[in-house]
Amino acid sequence: MNVKFYGTRGSTPVCEPGFQQFGGNTSCVLIDGPDRVGILDAGTGIRQLGKEMLASTEERFRRPVFMLFSHFHWDHIQGFPFFAPAYDPAREFVITAMGIDRFHHSLRSVFSHQMEEVYFPVSLDQMGAKFTFKESSGDSLGEDDVPEVHTPQPPAPGHEARVIGVLHNHPGGAYSYRIKGQNGKIVTYCTDIEYANGVIDERIVALARDADLLIHDAQYTPDELKTHRGWGHSSWEQACEVAERANVKLLALTHHDPNHDDEMLRGMEKACQQRFKDSVFARDQMVVDI
Repeated sequence: MNVKFYGTRGSTPVCEPGFQQFGGNTSCVLIDGPDRVGILDAGTGIRQLGKEMLASTEERFRRPVFMLFSHFHWDHIQGFPFFAPAYDPAREFVITAMGIDRFHHSLRSVFSHQMEEVYFPVSLDQMGAKFTFKESSGDSLGEDDVPEVHTPQPPAPGHEARVIGVLHNHPGGAYSYRIKGQNGKIVTYCTDIEYANGVIDERIVALARDADLLIHDAQYTPDELKTHRGWGHSSWEQACEVAERANVKLLALTHHDPNHDDEMLRGMEKACQQRFKDSVFARDQMVVDI
């Protein structure tokens, strides 16, 4: 199973000199297994992912693709209208998220509203691909509660992905996910999270326990965090603490602040690695083989 980062920037995309090494696209991650693929969030990075999917001859990219959303702030959905495979009538996408009932509207409406004529010239219904919307209420998603995904060619036994989700602290709410994929490999996705009063959420530690890869928000430095309370994000130190306590194998830090250039991120990465050796600041197009 491979994990590929297509967008690692937070809040807004950037495209300026000095911001090229880590990239400027907002949140999007591909989980690529031998039978199926899944996409986490649809920030601007999903545009490049879509181009690569269209160019690929691999059969798994033509099977129904599972899209899982942490929440619906603009930097996590703004790439969706530019996702080229969504315009292909031969393709199918299963779009899912938790806690949508808290917003008093449907999951489908989240995407149809951002593509109304006042915002975008093509509506959701005109895109072409088949979309199935699976929403789950409540604050957690157990392994036995994952919505069934109908596919004409279901994955072979032992190759199904299972998902557990936890609601965490972020303005408007957001979810962290534990994804158990092929051969029991585990990816924990934890972005846009703020720890109340700086105290690590024990549920997040449990969600990341023994993960092969923990993808964790690290938008701020420890000093910046002091002046950004209530903004909904973490520091690299907090990400390291979760990784240490959860005994994860590799920590990938993401959701980089749009004001942090390559030089600053390299310095943050070096400081992070001094505390947790098996860590890396995620870069657009970076691949992790687990």
